[in-house]
Amino acid sequence: MPTTTATIDVPGAVVTYDVHEPEMPSGVRPLFVVGSPMGAGGFATLISHFTDRTVVTYDPPGADRSTLTGTGPDPDPMNRGAVLHAVAQAVGQGPYDFFGSSGGAVDGLAWVQQFHEDLATAVLHEPPLAKVLPDSDVMAAAMDDVHTTYEAHGFGAGMARFIALVSVQGEIDGDYLARPAPDPAAFGLPADDDGTRGDALLGVNMKTMQHWLPAFASVRAASTHVIPAYGEDSGETMAARAARALGDELGLEPAVFPGDHGAFQGGEYGFVGKPDAFAARLRELLG
Repeated sequence: MPTTTATIDVPGAVVTYDVHEPEMPSGVRPLFVVGSPMGAGGFATLISHFTDRTVVTYDPPGADRSTLTGTGPDPDPMNRGAVLHAVAQAVGQGPYDFFGSSGGAVDGLAWVQQFHEDLATAVLHEPPLAKVLPDSDVMAAAMDDVHTTYEAHGFGAGMARFIALVSVQGEIDGDYLARPAPDPAAFGLPADDDGTRGDALLGVNMKTMQHWLPAFASVRAASTHVIPAYGEDSGETMAARAARALGDELGLEPAVFPGDHGAFQGGEYGFVGKPDAFAARLRELLG
């Protein structure tokens, strides 16, 4: 697919986005494919299944090619939803369909809440929305702990905390925070702190995302067809539980995808999920 790459200045960041065009115009609605903190590079396999339409990908503020300027607000979900609106306006091909993975699903929900007229359909795959969970308070505290561990001890210690948290099956309680810190080496992570900070997951998402509660009345009133979704292999992990809880809040039946949280990947970052089946399911949901 011919690809055009561009940048846009938004409050607090310079954001890079890609517009992948079909070889021949098809009349099919264009599609945004978004993650957070995962950037455009994580979706190469998935978008290769959608060569019949324009596909827009981007790097979230502070991730990969998109740099924070230090002059604007923290890139929380509402901020990133507004950034996606700005990119959509710059591309100028709306209304769009949307697929959001993980934090990208949270940002897509914030986009719907603020600018629903941009989006016809929004598929929100495993959004890690702590505030919709029955164990929301302790989950938010655990996510805060990931961030503070990262700031105090560096990438390896923070990422070990993150991996341990998102691997838990089912609800967590106050005893979770009293557990010994996981060993970074057990996850193949560095134990030493190299002094660098600014990681988009540990330094940004784990600072802001767990404290955002959607305005459910606004989302219910939106013209966008919202589809919460989770992976059939994800079990009772936090993001899958949140997708089902979001469906309950909105009165919607969540869609089920093949595989788990990253099943759309086809070798990006060394992980191979079930990309063919995943893409077929997404195409089905987009109609």
